[in-house]
Amino acid sequence: MTQSQPTDDRKQSLFQTHFRPEEFAGRRERIFEAIGSEACALLQGAGPPRGFDVFRQSNEFYYCCGLEVPQAYLLMDGKRRRATLYLPHADRRRSAEGESLAAEDAELIVRRTGVDAVEPIERLAAALQAAMVLYTPHCPAEGRCGSRDELRASNRKIIADCWDGRATREQHLIDTLRRRHPQLDVRDLSPTLDRLRAIKSPLEIDLCRQAGRLSAAAVTEAMRATRPGVYEYQLGAIANYLYRLAGARGEGYRHIIAGGANAWHAHYFRNDCPLADGEMVLMDGAPDFGYYTSDIGRMWPVGGTYSPVQRELYGFIVEYHKTLLGLIRPGRSADEIHDEAAAAMAKVVEATTFSKPVYQAAARRTLEFRGHLSHPVGMAVHDVGGYGGPTLSPGVVFTVDPQMWVPEEQLYVRVEDTVVVTDSGIETLTAAAPLELDDVEATMNQPPELPLP
Repeated sequence: MTQSQPTDDRKQSLFQTHFRPEEFAGRRERIFEAIGSEACALLQGAGPPRGFDVFRQSNEFYYCCGLEVPQAYLLMDGKRRRATLYLPHADRRRSAEGESLAAEDAELIVRRTGVDAVEPIERLAAALQAAMVLYTPHCPAEGRCGSRDELRASNRKIIADCWDGRATREQHLIDTLRRRHPQLDVRDLSPTLDRLRAIKSPLEIDLCRQAGRLSAAAVTEAMRATRPGVYEYQLGAIANYLYRLAGARGEGYRHIIAGGANAWHAHYFRNDCPLADGEMVLMDGAPDFGYYTSDIGRMWPVGGTYSPVQRELYGFIVEYHKTLLGLIRPGRSADEIHDEAAAAMAKVVEATTFSKPVYQAAARRTLEFRGHLSHPVGMAVHDVGGYGGPTLSPGVVFTVDPQMWVPEEQLYVRVEDTVVVTDSGIETLTAAAPLELDDVEATMNQPPELPLP
């Protein structure tokens, strides 16, 4: 690219390419339908990056317009069915960081995002003067490696800290709106956005599919590279290399790479221990690909061969996993699927001679657990919106994640895949990673494509 090219041409690369403006416009239309003609909705974009991090937009803001600009605001006027972006002015002092988008790029932004207008940020206050009912998200905005459950937990700790106690960014905006515009009836937009995000469009599903394939490729290559003495974080380095090579931003969430006893903590993420022969390693990770992620979990033997006990326990969970996958289809509820899978696996438990009574007891408890259809997946690994209703609908993406706990020996065993509900059943988005125990061992016997030092 030469310096003689027009600025607009250089700035084309600053716009996302996964969605056309019409898709964002359709999402905004559904928001207009939800809030009604007498209300407005306001979304606050992510703040400027701290330190040398690369800016990443918050999920909700990106979902509604796709613009990746810090300190941006999107106002949706229900009466006029009009969406306006309010942006900071161009900061020439930051030109060393490359091209950026600002209020001065209004014509280009309107053309590429499909919003109706772009205004300088200082005009937002005047636009709010005429509003009486204003919807804005009350839940924390997800950013890089963020899910709402984790963000809420962090916020609770900050509020409880007697030397801190800051309001969340969302609450600060709500308080500021009420103080500056006392006529506003400020309501929560989060339930509406959650409901919309629960059912994925075909383009969203394709991004989840690509994230799932990358997740499976990373786990498969980590299997090939595993041997005693390798550190947990080295398997994560392989995954991150593959993610970035394919165009992802990096991790969609902090990898879980837990060797031996570390797996007992389920969401262990320090990843700083060496892997030991005779143990299994649990790996769970996925990329941030076009603002969408996935989720996968596999356990494999560090030495390359499952021990009899490992085959007994992990093999049981893999069978349960396959049973669950075979029962999922649209129109069914999670409870129905759990009940039918538990009934089928109860016969397996009775027909199996477990090597220890505590293992048989753990298998029976597994059948009573109701969380094997674990959580939605989408823009966040623990995505919002639930299953989209009392029964499963096409376009819902979630994880199938059967788990077993043996507290007497602090053993934790699980396997996980991400699936999307189709018109007739499911598509397993992470199916490319070996699942059957014999296939895992065969994969581990293959030479790694990315050998570790």
